[in-house]
Amino acid sequence: MDKYETHELDVLIIGAGGAGLRAAIESSAMGAKTAIVCKSLLGKAHTVMAEGGAAAALGHVDPQDNWQTHFKDTMKGGQMVNHWRMAQLHAQEAPDRVRELEQWGAVFDRTPDGRILQRPFGGHTYRRLAHVGDRTGLEMIRTLQDRGVHQGIEVFQECTVTKLLKDGDRVTGAFAYWRESGRFVVFKAKTIVLATGGIGRAWQITSNSWEYTGDGQTMAYDAGAELLDMEFVQFHPTGMVWPPGVMGLLVTEAVRAEGGILRNSKGERFMWKYLPESKRAEFAKNEDEATEWLREHMAGRTPDFNKRPPELSTRDNVARSIYTEVKEGRGSPHCGVFLDVSYLPPDHVIKKLPSMYHQFKDLADVDITKEPMEIGPTCHYMMGGVAVDPETQATTVPGLFAAGEVAVGLHGANRLGGNSLSDLLVFGRRAGAGAAEHAKKAPAPVVHDDQIEAPAKEALAPFQGTGEDPHVIHRDLRPQMQTLVGIFREEKELLQALEKIREFRARAANAKADGTRMYNPGWHLALDLRNMLAVCEMVTRSALDRKESRGAHSRLDFPKTDPAHAGHNTRVLRKGEEMVVDRKPLPPMPEELKKLFEEKK
Repeated sequence: MDKYETHELDVLIIGAGGAGLRAAIESSAMGAKTAIVCKSLLGKAHTVMAEGGAAAALGHVDPQDNWQTHFKDTMKGGQMVNHWRMAQLHAQEAPDRVRELEQWGAVFDRTPDGRILQRPFGGHTYRRLAHVGDRTGLEMIRTLQDRGVHQGIEVFQECTVTKLLKDGDRVTGAFAYWRESGRFVVFKAKTIVLATGGIGRAWQITSNSWEYTGDGQTMAYDAGAELLDMEFVQFHPTGMVWPPGVMGLLVTEAVRAEGGILRNSKGERFMWKYLPESKRAEFAKNEDEATEWLREHMAGRTPDFNKRPPELSTRDNVARSIYTEVKEGRGSPHCGVFLDVSYLPPDHVIKKLPSMYHQFKDLADVDITKEPMEIGPTCHYMMGGVAVDPETQATTVPGLFAAGEVAVGLHGANRLGGNSLSDLLVFGRRAGAGAAEHAKKAPAPVVHDDQIEAPAKEALAPFQGTGEDPHVIHRDLRPQMQTLVGIFREEKELLQALEKIREFRARAANAKADGTRMYNPGWHLALDLRNMLAVCEMVTRSALDRKESRGAHSRLDFPKTDPAHAGHNTRVLRKGEEMVVDRKPLPPMPEELKKLFEEKK
């Protein structure tokens, strides 16, 4: 232990996005000695990509909105495989968390009478998203960082955690290294909160940046935690497709919420023909009705819910629709479709969508007030993840908690836009409180020397490698996942993907890192590859097990939703060196919540 830099804490938060920051604020406020360790720089979190807003039933624009409707929307959007208690807690507590953020200094857009303004989003019955133009996530991160810094929370930036350390069954620390120098560092902690985000860097077209390599999911799996529903990977319908250097960069759903129209190469507004039969009554029947809905919305009045534009269907449906249009030959020149707001007043577009205006102007030389955007689906969000207790966010491993995208339960088979930011606030707070309470009762963390030497040896292995450059392996992996485990899946391709993953794992085990440990991106990627390959296998095996189409999981060989699959989650566990996939029954929903769905009918 003496030869490694060591820090001892009550609560260690791994990840500095919205969930990690909110957990750290709560834990610190409860008196726990708390620190955050983050792979990148503080402030460079994927929370900033959630641009459209935070979903909360404030009722500022549509007074009839309430937590019960938000709960039903979330459950229906998730195809009823969500954890009902997480969806309930989220819907009930999101308004207070948004108001709390406002009290801490977040500057939201306002209604004429000074309240927080809310906008519509796909899958939400009412206008529910509290927003700051199209920069809501950025404002959230700014506010949470300010709050955390003023509380004196210690932050370890550009420090990557590679392994969780255990004393018997419980987690007692983490092994990490400084990215700049390569020096190892050990964190001893009574409690650890995972808030590491998603897995998107394993796919070729993704909105995720280099940090999203499945680190938290893999560390939890290695520590013996349960993971659920890893087959549910969300492809956001709208990412940039041109120029190549920005392919996959997110185009916020706020564009469609503010009137963006999707058209194919023939100029057809195609989303109407892809509305599920059961949902068609909830959308406009023609363009005139959709235009009237938008006119009412822009005027600040409450439009008829059943006349909203078809572009505000759920993300899974819109992404599949765009994919199909392109595949059937009606795509744009760069294999996407067109998203158009140029028919709207230019000042409205620039006011409501400032980031999108500058993003396309600066990166694609497109003025969205004058011409349409070219967009296509991009791998964006993981609905599956580490299983947690809804009340405390405790995992199945003592001393380990999780919140945000790395955790599972709230979103089910498909996340509704806007639910991610309120998810971070609601369950980040609960994770911080749960971790602090656990730390009060937990004994001092024990970390043995042999626990340190094993991950140290594993981390240095690429310097003894004799194989390929890790960048070559990563370059080859991403298109395979995009093609074989993408928006549409079928058994023969999933089996082929498993075989490819085995081959990539053999290549990665012998990957070679040249040079020293200082400023060495090849070494960093060699370590990240192990995590990416682990989550790739989890996703593929889970997708094979769920023999139906549900939410973001679409099987060409099983195109229908099977009621027999509605009562369970797909579970991934580590048993020895083997990855085991089985099924776990969903917790039964209380009768009073079931009645909410019966009343709707």
